[in-house]
Amino acid sequence: MAKGDDALAKKKNKERRKKMRKEGSSVSARVASIIAAKKRRLSGRRSMCQGMCFSLPSPDDPFNDRNGKLEFQTKKSKKKPLARKNEKAFVKGKMKGTENEKAMSVGSENKKSLISNNNSGTGQEKAEVQMNGKVGRGRQRQARENVDCPSKFLMYSLNEIEKALRHEGNDEEEDESLFVSPWGVEFLKCYSTGKDILESSGTSCTTEQIAWIVSMAADIIVRREEEDLSVPTPSFLFLVPSQEEAAKVRLVCKPLKALGIHTVSIHPGSSIDHQIHGLASCEPEFLVSTPDRLLELVSLKAIDISGVSFMAVDGVESLYNGGCLNALKSIRQSISGNLRTVVFNNFLSGACVPVLQNLLLGSICRLSIDQSIPSQSACIVQTIHLCTSEEERLLKSIQVLDHACDSQLCSQPLKVLYVVGNDNNSFNLVKMLEINGYTVSVESNRNISDDDNSLDTNIKMKPVVSVINLEHISTTDLAFYETVILPNFVPSIDNYVQVLTRMARHSINGNFHSFLTKEDAPIARSLMGILEQCGQAVPETLRNLHLT
Repeated sequence: MAKGDDALAKKKNKERRKKMRKEGSSVSARVASIIAAKKRRLSGRRSMCQGMCFSLPSPDDPFNDRNGKLEFQTKKSKKKPLARKNEKAFVKGKMKGTENEKAMSVGSENKKSLISNNNSGTGQEKAEVQMNGKVGRGRQRQARENVDCPSKFLMYSLNEIEKALRHEGNDEEEDESLFVSPWGVEFLKCYSTGKDILESSGTSCTTEQIAWIVSMAADIIVRREEEDLSVPTPSFLFLVPSQEEAAKVRLVCKPLKALGIHTVSIHPGSSIDHQIHGLASCEPEFLVSTPDRLLELVSLKAIDISGVSFMAVDGVESLYNGGCLNALKSIRQSISGNLRTVVFNNFLSGACVPVLQNLLLGSICRLSIDQSIPSQSACIVQTIHLCTSEEERLLKSIQVLDHACDSQLCSQPLKVLYVVGNDNNSFNLVKMLEINGYTVSVESNRNISDDDNSLDTNIKMKPVVSVINLEHISTTDLAFYETVILPNFVPSIDNYVQVLTRMARHSINGNFHSFLTKEDAPIARSLMGILEQCGQAVPETLRNLHLT
């Protein structure tokens, strides 16, 4: 009879025990028992006593049904809710958060939070989806143009530009981040108004300002793609006066190529045939060019700029001195549709007004962090009239008003303000205005808005003339008055500066007329200094008044 497996195993173990007894154990009995228990535990077998332990009832198992065994619960996979319309996520580098989530605050008191939010939003960037040969920029809906909530793509673009500039050592101010730029904060506020922007600091654009502008242009392209709108190429145009400035702008735009935004620089330093071939082989989103070369390429139909929606112009003085006035006018006429324009005006002379009139159409928003008189009074023409008597003052002031109304377009009513004193001449002025067919508003603190179209019922559409007292200058909103007339010159030059720096904030057609007599000779010297400081021509009659 064959032996079973149990008998064979028992015999084998018996032989093994005999062998161990003969050789002698090198460890104590206690250590041997520990080793044996470990071997049994690893092999998955337990001794009988280990399965006979009792356990006490617990609040979770009052009747001890589980015998002290823990109840293991399987993890339920949580289904992630689908992204809603107002949500946007950056997966592997794309944006995270909801539309209502503020990317960062742009107020001066919230600059720290702006930096922290940007750092948290850029740790997972750089996943790129190839679509139609270009890098996908995401289809998430972003916040609208809101000064308190700039989009994360705008901040992401700024971060990429800043990292590239610091890596190449071309950052002008390495200690300050682009996100805490005071100019950038004001730029966002002006852009959110929906108007064209006049930068009147009196200098050419810096690297910091270029970074903010091109980041905003990139954000505009992304918004149009998210709304399933066609994006023309090019959609952003940056006009510069020279090849060196074009290279400067091109360097700032270079980091955006990783985001699918291609930039082409056009200037006289390269042959026109080479540029025509290059434009035929690519469709750039950004175009940096000098006016003359761009107009030449447009005339040859090498590029179509009719779809440009955002344009920046730098170096107005250099463009004016270079005779590019007609080229700028032709370029502006070649662009159809709704165009947003930013102009860096470094030309303080009154001759800059015709140049800006060809670029900025309609109401504007002035942008300047420089509080100097020339910066705040840019594009306001100051005219000094010397009179011999009080009667001549009143007559000439009416003639100036008539001339301004005749030269003004009928579709754009003129906003006129008279600043008068507390004397009989003020009463006579109101009577003369009414005799000449003007409607006079003598409310001391009347504030008008940009859409105030209060007009006379005459066919000539004469505007309503506001008359305020000199004492109410500080409490009157002068921002919307394009023409201000001082029939009796103010007793202090500080009042003159106050009116000059607060009028015509939304127009480039500001005119400030002052009427002086020999009694105003003590302030002639100070007035001459302001005119020279603002780049205005000093009339010879004013110099003679100062000498006498």
